[in-house]
Amino acid sequence: MSPPQGIEVPAALVASYTRNGGEGERSWIARLPVLVADLLDRWQLERDGSIASGEASLVVPVRRTDGTRAALKLQMPREETTAALIGLRAWNGDGIVRLLDHDPPSGASLLERLDGSRTLASLGDDDVALTTLAGLMARLHSVPAPEGLRGLGDVARDMLASVPAAAAALPDPEDRQRLQRWASAVAELVGEPGDRMLHWDLHYGNVLAAEREPWLAIDPEPLVGDPGFDLWPALDTGWERFHATGEAPRVVRRRFDLLTEVLGLDRRRAAVWTLARLLQNTLWDIEDGRTAIALSQTAVAEALPRH
Repeated sequence: MSPPQGIEVPAALVASYTRNGGEGERSWIARLPVLVADLLDRWQLERDGSIASGEASLVVPVRRTDGTRAALKLQMPREETTAALIGLRAWNGDGIVRLLDHDPPSGASLLERLDGSRTLASLGDDDVALTTLAGLMARLHSVPAPEGLRGLGDVARDMLASVPAAAAALPDPEDRQRLQRWASAVAELVGEPGDRMLHWDLHYGNVLAAEREPWLAIDPEPLVGDPGFDLWPALDTGWERFHATGEAPRVVRRRFDLLTEVLGLDRRRAAVWTLARLLQNTLWDIEDGRTAIALSQTAVAEALPRH
């Protein structure tokens, strides 16, 4: 049977859900064309371009009955999908893509259309790009966190509980010591997790050109916590390129200085909560079978001010 209305799910998205997914993932991706057709009909949307996809979501360019351009986005309902909807409703388009409609049972959202071909990475001046991102981040952090979002305190405590087993999986003594140092620093602040609504994944690729404003954030993974925990994705953006030219330490330090200045953050706390992100990334890597701390993680840690 052909997909409804010629709706074909990109092979990369199918692979992402079926390669390591369970029955729930396989069932959801198999029903996706029907879900799209149902939502197009229910919300009276007309397709307006080629279907695109990310690692976990399908995006269909559409037009509403009044001619407004929008984007229909579908992602399997999970904790992070629900959190994104909660955050987008609370932010209400302030510095971020506007949520026009949503259907929590299917994991679908109708969003204002942005220019997916132009990310903040297209700007030639890194200081301008980072200052733009920092301004958006400040606006996102200023909105009171609503109920229903996970807190950084719980996340950090779960990380710290995982450190002993993770350290045992690292054969290099220096890596084990580094992981323990990061954990010790985070343990000092775990009782002061913060109360701001964080984006959790605000890097250059998650800021798109728009019509309503020059640039808007997309794809939040909202979490309630300290703003310092939100810095790492921006610090790490384009790391491979800067590492290849030997500029990575300078770029990371410059970005850290700009972010903490624009956001008005305590530098020591921001450095420790950035270490928490490096700890989290490394724990995820170890869960995936890696047996060494990634060079990008150690390079960011070494570029941070002493904490």
